[in-house]
Amino acid sequence: MENKRNISFSPPDISEMEIEEVAEVLRSGWITTGPCTKMLECRLAAYIETGRTDIDCSTQEATAKYSQRVVCLNSATAAEELNLRILGVGPGDEVIVPAYTYTASASAAIHCGATIKFVDIQANGDPITNAPEMDYNALEAAITEKTKAVVVVDLGGIVADYDRVYQIVESKRGLYKPLDDYSNELAELSSKIQAGLGRVAVVADCAHSLGASRVVNTTGVGKLEKAERRYCGAIADFTDFSFHAVKNFTTAEGGASTWCLPLSVYNLGVTDKVIYKFYQLLSLHGQNKDALAKTKTGAWEYDIIGSWYKCNMTDIMAAIGLRQLDRYLGLLNRREQMMSIYDAACDELGISRMIHHVNGMDSSNHLYLIRIPGIDVWQRNEIIERLEERGIATNVHYKPLPMMTAYKALGWDIKDFPNTYEYYKNVITLPLHTQLSDEDIKYVCENLKEVILSL
Repeated sequence: MENKRNISFSPPDISEMEIEEVAEVLRSGWITTGPCTKMLECRLAAYIETGRTDIDCSTQEATAKYSQRVVCLNSATAAEELNLRILGVGPGDEVIVPAYTYTASASAAIHCGATIKFVDIQANGDPITNAPEMDYNALEAAITEKTKAVVVVDLGGIVADYDRVYQIVESKRGLYKPLDDYSNELAELSSKIQAGLGRVAVVADCAHSLGASRVVNTTGVGKLEKAERRYCGAIADFTDFSFHAVKNFTTAEGGASTWCLPLSVYNLGVTDKVIYKFYQLLSLHGQNKDALAKTKTGAWEYDIIGSWYKCNMTDIMAAIGLRQLDRYLGLLNRREQMMSIYDAACDELGISRMIHHVNGMDSSNHLYLIRIPGIDVWQRNEIIERLEERGIATNVHYKPLPMMTAYKALGWDIKDFPNTYEYYKNVITLPLHTQLSDEDIKYVCENLKEVILSL
């Protein structure tokens, strides 16, 4: 094909800034969890609260304000699992998850021993954004006395309707039975959190949505005096982020947890310091001192509080993240510019697309999903193959979980989720990353048009 381009789907955007920072960490002699990780945690907390990436977290004031509010880990999956474990989710509990999502949204609950309950999405997605958001009426009907959490997924970076979710879980307070286990320190923490919430917990899967925001009336802290714009991480009770290589913001692998809890939890004696401590324990074998703390004179001895997990972030990963954060607002802006070119082409072709920016909600611009009207799975796959022949890599986000072997083995059947399947059968994800030029985007648009019109 003459003038054929090679359009990859989602390579990382790594500059010399990240490379130099990683080299500096390697030269430092300290490459595991240490000062870079703690700095990244602090700066992410500041960003989540303010939307700014330039706050100097080396100052005593900023450290006091933003430290121990975010926990950096080795993946979003680990982050969601630790969120659920801090919450006290376990065997006998149910966790509600949309059928249209990636496996990590559900598998974290399974790792905790809980039972997942899938719910369908809205027909053709949200009526404003076209995003495959869960059917909130189905969510309301799915809550039982066993329900401990609902996982809300901000797919593609579009922020879900958290006000509706909070309205639902508040209306179901009468069914809620909090954990009552004070047999050890972690169980006591979880019991106090559940008692303080007094309702099903809202757990946000924000793997795609670092930097996304929405005007909300209710957050994890409760009803706000007036509606205000909140960034993801400061809306749900617990939130997990992904920093995987294909995400807008990357540390190669990696992720983070954060929480936003009401005063009623803290009135029971819970503190952010205690919550943060247990994330550290859970992520490092239950060891009560990290490697950096053990290097202090006479501080070699440690205890193992619980037989837990190994999912900490390293300073090498955090070094990438620190410089990514310096550049992040510009990266988000560039993604929005590219989406505007796609938008015009899709509108011309009559293709449904997710709408990332609407009144009161701004996406992180992570994924560009389109739906081709009137086609089936086989025609969709043919379009993907023809685009690949022209050098354009595309994807599908996602094949629904009830279609996957692991979840079929648990008894789930895609026939029970008709809206989910209808959305999936004609969806294609176009390449969207900051290594693309405007000419690359236009090349995708031109070839997409040719392929669709040739069907």
